[in-house]
Amino acid sequence: MLHLPSNEMPAQQDKQAMSVEFERDLASPTKPNRWSQANQAYLLAHLDRVRQTLARHGEQAVVDAAHTPEAWVVLPQMAHDQPAALDILCTCFGLSPFERDLLLLCAGVELDSTFAPLCATAQGNAQRDYPTFALALAVLPEAHWSAITPDAPLRHWQLLQVEPSRSLTRSPLRIDERVLHYLTGIAHLDDQLAGLVRPVTQPAVLAPSHAALAAEIAATWQATGDSRALPVVQLCGPERESKQAIAAAACEQLGLTLYLMSVAAIPSAPAELDRLLRLWQREAVLSNRVLLLDCDEHDRSDAGREAALARLVEADNRGLLLIASRERRGPWQRPLLSLDVNKPTGAEQRALWDAILDDTVDGGAAALNGQVERLVGQFDLNLPVIVAAYRGAQGRLASHSNGLPTTPQLLGDTLWEVCRSQARPQLDNLAQHLDALATWDDLILPERERIILREIAMHVRQRSRVYENWGFAGKGKRGLGISALFAGASGTGKTMAAEVLAQELRLDLYRIDLSAVVSKYIGETEKNLRRVFDAAEVSGAILLFDEADALFGKRSDVKDSHDRYANIEVSYLLQRMEAYRGLAILTSNLKDALDTAFLRRIRFIVHFPFPDAEQRAAIWQQIFPAATPVAGLDMHKLARLNVAGGNIRNIALHAAFLAADANEPVGMAHLLAAARREYAKLERPVSEAEIRAWV
Repeated sequence: MLHLPSNEMPAQQDKQAMSVEFERDLASPTKPNRWSQANQAYLLAHLDRVRQTLARHGEQAVVDAAHTPEAWVVLPQMAHDQPAALDILCTCFGLSPFERDLLLLCAGVELDSTFAPLCATAQGNAQRDYPTFALALAVLPEAHWSAITPDAPLRHWQLLQVEPSRSLTRSPLRIDERVLHYLTGIAHLDDQLAGLVRPVTQPAVLAPSHAALAAEIAATWQATGDSRALPVVQLCGPERESKQAIAAAACEQLGLTLYLMSVAAIPSAPAELDRLLRLWQREAVLSNRVLLLDCDEHDRSDAGREAALARLVEADNRGLLLIASRERRGPWQRPLLSLDVNKPTGAEQRALWDAILDDTVDGGAAALNGQVERLVGQFDLNLPVIVAAYRGAQGRLASHSNGLPTTPQLLGDTLWEVCRSQARPQLDNLAQHLDALATWDDLILPERERIILREIAMHVRQRSRVYENWGFAGKGKRGLGISALFAGASGTGKTMAAEVLAQELRLDLYRIDLSAVVSKYIGETEKNLRRVFDAAEVSGAILLFDEADALFGKRSDVKDSHDRYANIEVSYLLQRMEAYRGLAILTSNLKDALDTAFLRRIRFIVHFPFPDAEQRAAIWQQIFPAATPVAGLDMHKLARLNVAGGNIRNIALHAAFLAADANEPVGMAHLLAAARREYAKLERPVSEAEIRAWV
């Protein structure tokens, strides 16, 4: 077993093993009472020995009938096959006999009411009923002055607290509360750390690829004989939950307990950092705890926070430390083991779905008729999330079934909807969710463009089969993302087409305003885009990047740093689109303004032409809902209005309000007034040819 030793802490394997066995004994369901009783008796015997020493010094020793004058100088034995907490503490922190007895003297004042008056008598002052260094040096055997120096174990590890006073040797001494509880056999997290760290438990299910990483970490720690050479383990990648699960599993294999601390909690002041580090190292020794630093949300451009992280890593150069970070950090002087953590593979996700369904559904996963393949192909989920999704689907079905049996088709559809909702909480904070209500019948486009849109839907549906089952992903990861450019004037149906695809594929649609994502600050645009894509990866939602002209202009000549970073931003977006497992759509009003080098990296380009008269008539024909009262509408006359579909909708909607206010059905007069209002908004006059003979 490995601890977090320091300059003053022995690191022999027998001392480490002693502490490990003690911790295992505490965790045993059958041993705690027996060990606790033995530990308590052992501690009381040592306290009695120190009490007798204190009493003799005050010439008030009362020799118990059960004790001979020599009994108190003989060290008591632990009546148990596991070491006592006192022995473990002395061994791990390298306490001398005098330092041990000084610690016991302070513990005795807290645990035994006879200690305080004995301290007062020994010091010849009724007011000084507390331990001091002066008292310890005068009373306890094998006393040495070096025990009270700041670098000695008692003060370095804050086992004792020296209360402020004018004199070091006469200042009151108190045993640290965490240490006192430890001596009595009670293990709990130090209160000073409780608000900074939290425990991380190993999940019930761990993907085989993640279990292999956990085993590698544990084997690396075990194979490192010299604690000074223990490497910092750095888990890299966007998989936050998986990184924590892997770290917890590695610690579990070695009988260690993992605690998580955010890098934001690291003090920037050196003195505060040193105090935090000593507290944690002490805690790690007392209870075999390991620290995982969470750097996932830490911006590396924060130089002060990065420096504090480096100081902590370098200062804690003797113990077990893990770092969870999106990108690789360092370099540092300490040895570093960096491991990339990815989502569970498709095969691992599929195996868990099969195992869950085989245990709970008649006919197993096969009864869902290929639904598992669709789930794995579309949703990239962690194994705990898969378990949670299945339970969520069961709960949803139970609340809506009304006692009716659940069919495999209904279960599959419910699982799809529950998995689809997994990314919504994250994406809702980053983009605008669009309700996909439009259908193919609502979309008025030339047949050529409709065919391309159906091909886009086909690529999304079959991506898993072609890439994974048929092996195309094995030929290279570049260009596997499904990207599309919707080019056309405003109001020609680009957003509606995205809604149609979302409806067809039963996926969420999110609109990202690129003008809001693009930042003037270097690196901020990439960070914003990364957050969007990472959140969307879980469900493969359709991402609609509106107004791509804000970013995709002609490739600029690099005249200064701003031009260079603008090109980097564009390249980053295209790179993420190419790797994104879902569908990413760019919209542009000016296709000719886009660089041809960028267009080559987009798989589909759909042109949305300005509608001709026939198409405008078709739009007018279906623009009014069935419940809207209309009278005397002439679709051919309306089609003479030379506007796009978005403007047609605005005119129809405004006319409906005019008619409703007049308590009349929608007629040509209402539409004429609405058309004049829309043209005024467009800063265009309504020609006589467009509205001739309307009313």
